[in-house]
Amino acid sequence: MFGWEFPPYSVGGLGVACHGLTKSMTKLGMKVTFVIPKAPKGAKSHFLDLLVAERVKVSKYEEKNIENIEGITIRKVDSLLMPYMDSQRYSSLIKYLKKNGGTLSDFVQKNVLNDIDLMSQCESNLLEEVWGSVNASKADITKNQYGSNLFEEVWRYANKAAIIAKKETFDIIHVHDWMTFQAGIVAKEVSGKPLVIHIHNTAFDRSGGNPGQREYEIEKEGFERADKIIAISFHVKKRLLENYDVPEDKIIVSYNGIDTEEYCFKPSERNIDNKIVLYAGRVTLQKGPEYFIRAAAKVCETRDDVTFILAGGGDMLAGMVELAAYLKISDRFVFTDWYNKKEGETLMNMADVFVMPSVSEPFGLVPLEAMLQRTPTIISKQSGVSEILENSLKVDFWDTDELANKIISVLDYDSLRNHLVDMGEKEVKAMTWDKTAFKCKRVFERLIYEYKMSENYF
Repeated sequence: MFGWEFPPYSVGGLGVACHGLTKSMTKLGMKVTFVIPKAPKGAKSHFLDLLVAERVKVSKYEEKNIENIEGITIRKVDSLLMPYMDSQRYSSLIKYLKKNGGTLSDFVQKNVLNDIDLMSQCESNLLEEVWGSVNASKADITKNQYGSNLFEEVWRYANKAAIIAKKETFDIIHVHDWMTFQAGIVAKEVSGKPLVIHIHNTAFDRSGGNPGQREYEIEKEGFERADKIIAISFHVKKRLLENYDVPEDKIIVSYNGIDTEEYCFKPSERNIDNKIVLYAGRVTLQKGPEYFIRAAAKVCETRDDVTFILAGGGDMLAGMVELAAYLKISDRFVFTDWYNKKEGETLMNMADVFVMPSVSEPFGLVPLEAMLQRTPTIISKQSGVSEILENSLKVDFWDTDELANKIISVLDYDSLRNHLVDMGEKEVKAMTWDKTAFKCKRVFERLIYEYKMSENYF
């Protein structure tokens, strides 16, 4: 299985999803080797084999054999692939390493092990100023060590996948999201084994409907080369049908779950009398933070006892701070920037209502986490999780009037709040990863049978 993050060395929902899914897979008797581009020394998992691509040793004989495959070049790499990476963030990280020296391994050791979010290091205004001048000698070193752009990094990871596919014994190749697609394709070419793509979001979701051409092409090729595609919602399936022309019979919908063992409800102390309305997640176009702030302004027109917390970092954070100032509600807002798992649980536990106003959300794990903390939730109808949640209020992301009305209703009516809390917690506790893992297993078994009946097997 190829991914790009795995807890505790992760910053987003994809790592959480991969952890929960693989944990349930192993309970069903599946043996999983999970490959990630990079991790600190000593990184391991207690229930699967965690393989770090950059540590794979390549003999000259293996290198020569792999190089005979058309289109593949093997070289020792120190991959920069990281969660939620795009071309702009990749360039930012390159600049950071040029200025400060060292390798990504040093960067990961310094920040992840101290529970500091990786992307916050690359996105702070302070670092943006520091990157203005770059030492030429360090720039040369970094240029040689890392790919010149994100797409080169995707291929560098794929190169390692070729070696891994030659070394490892396996029945199925299972990849997660676009930066691992090339790795999966190369592994399939080398081994002949079936390829399953697990798609958590598409370029259309990440970009607000305007994807980059190369990113789109990598996704489209992956979907074409896959033997089966697992979509995490019908929202994602619709994208595949309409934007990528994927045959419908190639797609299986299997919703995400949540690992309830990872969450423990503990009432938090509050040093504030105001009601608390929480947004928690990446502050990007896809997540709809602007609509949260505009709805907050409408709530403030009638309520003076509400504090809004926008927790998370991203490329729109500075703009959201400015928007709150423009709407004259800065005094009602708290902006926390990036937060870790423990801090997130505390925030959700403190909140009187959690809001996820996503513009395009393939699924959305954070509302489930909030519901386990006994916090009522309001989610956008444009999210995959809205397809299955019954005990959450739903609203179109653009309808800030209705969003404000629903926020006020939850704050005002105890009966509504209590219903959402009690029934929501019960509902989410039944949404385990075991169901998803079982569905994946059925897909794998079918593909393995078909492979063994094919001429490639003999």
